[in-house]
Amino acid sequence: MIHEYIQLLIDQHLDFLTTDRFAALKHGSMSLKHRFGNLTLAWTLRILFLVNIRDSQSGMWIFRRDALSKIQPLDEFNNGMPFSEEIKIEMFKNKRIKAKEIPSTLFAREGQVKIESFKDGIKNLRFLFKKCVTPSSHS
Repeated sequence: MIHEYIQLLIDQHLDFLTTDRFAALKHGSMSLKHRFGNLTLAWTLRILFLVNIRDSQSGMWIFRRDALSKIQPLDEFNNGMPFSEEIKIEMFKNKRIKAKEIPSTLFAREGQVKIESFKDGIKNLRFLFKKCVTPSSHS
């Protein structure tokens, strides 16, 4: 599957590719609480940043190395849960970067969930509002 994503990146001359896990959620793959939280965060990101993505929390993304030179330095990114949101905001808002979100499938997790749902969700929400008022100068 990864090879197909990389081929798509190459064939469509993309700089950044991310996935939408909501396109095909398998039974048991995401609790109702996590689905609500993810949709709330994605909706907030779309409203605040006018970025048309459905899954702001997906950690599945592929990018060309030179795209990194077109966004803020990585050491300025949030180093916690909001990192995935922030890289998507930077990539999708930058007019010099061709970014796309594609459907993916999310299967039920086999291991332990490592996030603290409410605490991490609030942290991500706060991050979005803070970033909205202090945007990157690299766009």
